[in-house]
Amino acid sequence: MIKRNKLKLIISSILIFLPSVAGVILWDRLPEIMTTHWGADGNADGFASKALAVFVMPLILLALHWICIFITVKDPKNKGQNNKVFGIVLWITPMISIFANTVVYAVSLGMELDLMTYTMLLMGLMFTVIGNYMPKCKQNFTLGIKIKWTLENEENWNATHRFAGKVWFIGGVLLMICAFVQESLFMYLLVGAIFVLVLMPTVYSYLYYKKQVKSGTAPEKIQLSMNKSFKIGGTAGVIVAIIIAIVLLFICFTGEIEYRFDSESFTIEASYYNDLTVEYDVIDSIEYREDCKAGSRVSGFGSPVLSTGVFKNDEFGYYTRYSYTGCDACVVIEVDGKVLVITAKDNKDTKQIYQELISRQ
Repeated sequence: MIKRNKLKLIISSILIFLPSVAGVILWDRLPEIMTTHWGADGNADGFASKALAVFVMPLILLALHWICIFITVKDPKNKGQNNKVFGIVLWITPMISIFANTVVYAVSLGMELDLMTYTMLLMGLMFTVIGNYMPKCKQNFTLGIKIKWTLENEENWNATHRFAGKVWFIGGVLLMICAFVQESLFMYLLVGAIFVLVLMPTVYSYLYYKKQVKSGTAPEKIQLSMNKSFKIGGTAGVIVAIIIAIVLLFICFTGEIEYRFDSESFTIEASYYNDLTVEYDVIDSIEYREDCKAGSRVSGFGSPVLSTGVFKNDEFGYYTRYSYTGCDACVVIEVDGKVLVITAKDNKDTKQIYQELISRQ
């Protein structure tokens, strides 16, 4: 398999390391400390030196690329694998390397990117490409939907991957369309889509297995182990689902935002979101408003109680917000050209926060 794809392996490896070449060209314009990771809320939470970001990150991806190739090639069932399916392994890491490093460089050069939109587009494209080649994937231990009743039965494997190919292709197209919907829905759509795209083929495969059992065509060795496995798995699944439901309900209806005013700065401590400290001497302006249109949340945390994170509206563009959902009033603070909007639980307490900040100026 490696001999048949020697040129592609060389090209894919070069593409993975290509961002390092771009980093050398841009070296003098890049900052000494670069942002290299963003959390699920869209905020930067990982940083690295310029040398580490430019050279080490692509090298790590290159090593990962070759580990994936080695594992795939060593799978004895992949000897006769479709060459187009192996192409997914060849090109997925170069695509990730170019995308990830382009984002890192763009942000380091001061560009504002709608990261979630581009991520959604990339994920959608990946799903459509993988879905297109899934029906061509032959039975193996490293690629495809590897569950017991597909690995033990070629008929089930082929039927499952034909179905999964259609689901993943359609799901990928829908994800790319969803890249242009309201930003606050991005994370829910992405997580939900991945869950559905994994669950649907798994359920289909199991139902196909049950159909085989009913018709007497299912392999006997699968039937002997399945009953016990599903009893244990079903009980564990119910317990996990109950725990997840309790946790989600707790998070949805709890949470606080606390403000601490010190001599030189004030600190915002919010449940389920990053804390923030602002020094008084960097504040450009403070304004109290009885009403402030939030716009749409780009990233952060939202619930029936709290609405925090990075938002976007027509007046401020992108801005940061810490607010209670039941409060109409707000304090608008401009800090080094950026906007911060904060609220308390009600209008009265929000007015007190405004007066406290004014007294510190």
